[in-house]
Amino acid sequence: MSGDDLDLVLLVGSVVLLVAIAAVRLAVGSGLPTLLLYLGLGLLLGEDALGFDFDDAELARALGYAALVLILAEGGLTTRWRSIRPVVPAAAALATVGTAVSVGVVAVAARGLLDVGWREALLVGAVLSPTDSAAVFSVLRRVPLPPRIAGLLEAESGFNDAPVVIVVVALASASSAPSWWELLALIGYELALGAVVGLAVGFAGAWGVRRIALPSSGLYPLAVLALCVTAYGAAAVLHASGFLAVYLAALVLGNVRLPHRPATRGFVEGVAWLAQIGLFVMLGLLATPSDLGPSIVPALGIGLVLLVLARPLSVVVSLAPFGLRRSGSAGEVDQDADDGDGGRGWRFPTTWRERGLLSWAGLRGAVPVVLATVPADQDVFNLVFVLVVVFTVVQAPTLPALARRLGVVAEGSAQPLDIESSPLTRLDADLLQVHVQPGSRLAGVEVFELSLPEGAAVTLVVRGGRAFVPRASTPLQVGDDLILVATEAVRATVERRLRAVSTGGRLADWHHPRRRRRSRRPQKNPP
Repeated sequence: MSGDDLDLVLLVGSVVLLVAIAAVRLAVGSGLPTLLLYLGLGLLLGEDALGFDFDDAELARALGYAALVLILAEGGLTTRWRSIRPVVPAAAALATVGTAVSVGVVAVAARGLLDVGWREALLVGAVLSPTDSAAVFSVLRRVPLPPRIAGLLEAESGFNDAPVVIVVVALASASSAPSWWELLALIGYELALGAVVGLAVGFAGAWGVRRIALPSSGLYPLAVLALCVTAYGAAAVLHASGFLAVYLAALVLGNVRLPHRPATRGFVEGVAWLAQIGLFVMLGLLATPSDLGPSIVPALGIGLVLLVLARPLSVVVSLAPFGLRRSGSAGEVDQDADDGDGGRGWRFPTTWRERGLLSWAGLRGAVPVVLATVPADQDVFNLVFVLVVVFTVVQAPTLPALARRLGVVAEGSAQPLDIESSPLTRLDADLLQVHVQPGSRLAGVEVFELSLPEGAAVTLVVRGGRAFVPRASTPLQVGDDLILVATEAVRATVERRLRAVSTGGRLADWHHPRRRRRSRRPQKNPP
């Protein structure tokens, strides 16, 4: 590539990126996922419009895998373990049993509608089975879901990529379909080893990042993201599931006490946006609109089977062992949600309304289109491309209205409190920064009412651009930035207390359910 070519690539790339960023606002207003706008931008740049010719499916697959690694890393790093812990068994069932049901049903439809053999039919079913969390939550960000449902959708989309990739690669590389026991053995081996690698890299990386004092805060996000990519690469070299490894490593790193955690989260979100934009624009370039016509009717037929039969059946079958709750209003759904106390959450009982929303929320996005490049079959790619576009247009705008109609919403949920931290190595302490957000019950609380343990103190308050040392009686206000110093021994206690006050107010400890249970126990020696 000459210098002039590089200049043109940089110019076009930067303009496309700016247009894509501006398109996010349009997508939010229309209720459509941004993937449609990015795919449209790629089609506009393609050979049928502006004339950019890109038809290298192998390069697209390699770049698509790289983008998916970054997207999964962002998903794990920004997912709160507390919100998904009760639903992990149900999410695992959806990602395995539910995926198997979906693959089987779609394969039967593909064999009849496309007149292909069982291997090709199973390949189409496997390509179309994974859901896309980015597409779902870009639509539902305006409708707050109960933590149990949001956590389930998020965990399912993080888990189901790994087994699907294994199945697609196995089917695409074999001259004939592998036997069911060979496929199950391969899936079990790759998932088990991938999980071990991901957890090992995550915990080892967290241990190292917490104990190293880097000279610049900007290096911490780079180190965390590099650890996530390391997990993928290590698992892939060992012929294990790299996608499961990167998601689990990121999940561990995103839920331990790391320096500059909010800054790291913001960095990986930006990287994930860049990966999504590049991925969908590239896939749009790879498609040729003039060749999509013959795929429209088969895509509509298979898509209808996927939407009204395969996805609902996969939800019902995979969640059957977890019980069924009585349907109720939106408030009852939210109150009944058990999102992390370890009581009955592991059983994850759902209502029929919640299962209906889970069925309709199975949006397809980046993963199916990327996987469609694996078989090196243009007909399969065109079919998947048309199906993803058409049914995203059908499902996405109706999801918020359906969630409200079914009463599966949690109005007025509080935003989690972010706590930025920086290590003070010589003092064996940490510098914590807390921002009082709108809706936080920290507002109005006086500094002494925070009841911080010995070894921690609020040293500075920044309010309206002015910094001052607070008194014990200084009330906090919305928009305040607090600077706290806490020794390593009490840091975890300080963070728990701040988050408790942010959601429960100054008397948060008195309202803690476990404290109430202990207070009701009869005393052995009553006064």
